[in-house]
Amino acid sequence: MNQPIANIHPEAQIAQNVIIEPFSTIQRNVVIGEGTWIGPNVTIMEGARIGKNCKVFPGAVISGVPQDLKFRGEETTAEIGDNTVIRECVTISRGTVEKHKTLIGSDCLLMAYVHVAHDCVIKDHVILANCVQLAGHVTIDDWAIVGGTTAVHQFVRIGAHVMIAGGSLIRKDVPPFVTAAREPLGYAGINSIGLRRRGFSNETVNEIQEVYRHIYLKGKNHMKALEIIRNELPQSKERDQIIDFIASSERGIMKGYDGDE
Repeated sequence: MNQPIANIHPEAQIAQNVIIEPFSTIQRNVVIGEGTWIGPNVTIMEGARIGKNCKVFPGAVISGVPQDLKFRGEETTAEIGDNTVIRECVTISRGTVEKHKTLIGSDCLLMAYVHVAHDCVIKDHVILANCVQLAGHVTIDDWAIVGGTTAVHQFVRIGAHVMIAGGSLIRKDVPPFVTAAREPLGYAGINSIGLRRRGFSNETVNEIQEVYRHIYLKGKNHMKALEIIRNELPQSKERDQIIDFIASSERGIMKGYDGDE
């Protein structure tokens, strides 16, 4: 049901059962999937692609022009998967010529006042708590949770199943399965509670913990630790996921307990 006092461009592609509340603006070159609810006073700008059964709360701005001086008006998108909730006053910029799109996955929750800058990639089941601020080109893998008022430096990558404490400043990559806290941000153990809630066995949790003992607790530099892990620890999907993440990190990973590299 489209409210007559909403401002909807005639070229916007909106599924029949989408609800658009009063005083919202939907610009041209927008696609909104079935079952999605657009609350009042929402602005959805050119290039937005919103999936099925999403909820967008008042004050949100989706697919805004990137806050990047290199942007020259190229046609780009901001794409949101199915069943994702965008709470009050969230801002999501569309992409630039670098990637041409900003991506938000399915089954995500972006709480109030979150900002997602241009060319970010947020995968499925991610939670960004209130006032999380992502600079451009940030990647967040599946099932990560980022605590409120956290700020993330551009080009940082956050691994799958990570839990990050509120109020953090993230300048380096955060490898998968860990809990991160303190300032400067550092390793605070593995996210064992979250992993068990998602069906990881005790054996797998212990194997992940053993991998991180070599990376953070035995005084080795990261490349030496990876060599030992490859040679001495049994192969598993989780072990290889950690190795691949760290080996491919361009910014380097966060520090350990003592701030050692």
